[in-house]
Amino acid sequence: MMRRDTPWGPWDPAPLSEVVALFSVLPNRWWIAGGYAIELTVGRSFREHGDIDVLLLRSDQLAAQRALPSWEWCAADPPGILRPWARGEILPAGVHDIWCRPGPDDPWRIQVMIDESDGDEWVSRRDSRVRRPVDRLGLVSPEGVPYLAPEVQLFYKAKRPRAKDELDFTETLPALGDRQRDWLARTILMVYGDHPWTERLAG
Repeated sequence: MMRRDTPWGPWDPAPLSEVVALFSVLPNRWWIAGGYAIELTVGRSFREHGDIDVLLLRSDQLAAQRALPSWEWCAADPPGILRPWARGEILPAGVHDIWCRPGPDDPWRIQVMIDESDGDEWVSRRDSRVRRPVDRLGLVSPEGVPYLAPEVQLFYKAKRPRAKDELDFTETLPALGDRQRDWLARTILMVYGDHPWTERLAG
């Protein structure tokens, strides 16, 4: 884990095992996302993490409050600004990012990401043309941990890849099957245009 400072207080990410235990009590669908989803794909840890992400569908957003009933929640509303998320409040459509911590004097521990859906389809918050059945949005690790499908996670990372995103792509590429590579290449091209990852996906 990597502790880091922000204008809204320090981050000290919760261990993956703790996050899984907290969210496993829910009947709702959820997935580990971000860098940990990548590591669950490749089956090993290969870098430090400044946070830990859990993905929920917008229709299930209040499940975050049920999983963490005594915690403090703040929503990025508007993006780049944190404000308290009241118990039972339905967040506006443009809000996709929630920070969670045990209390106001504690570091931030878990980041909850909210994604869109339309019936039984997941809809990307980046581009509504990007869709897939919700039951194919994630995978499950041998230990039973649900995580975001790597091609979907890499699609999000492809928008403006940082050094850690480039590393995640490099480490994940050998684990991607032909269908995953094809979906990722087509989706990147459709949403972002020419991109250095598409040639590597075809190789």
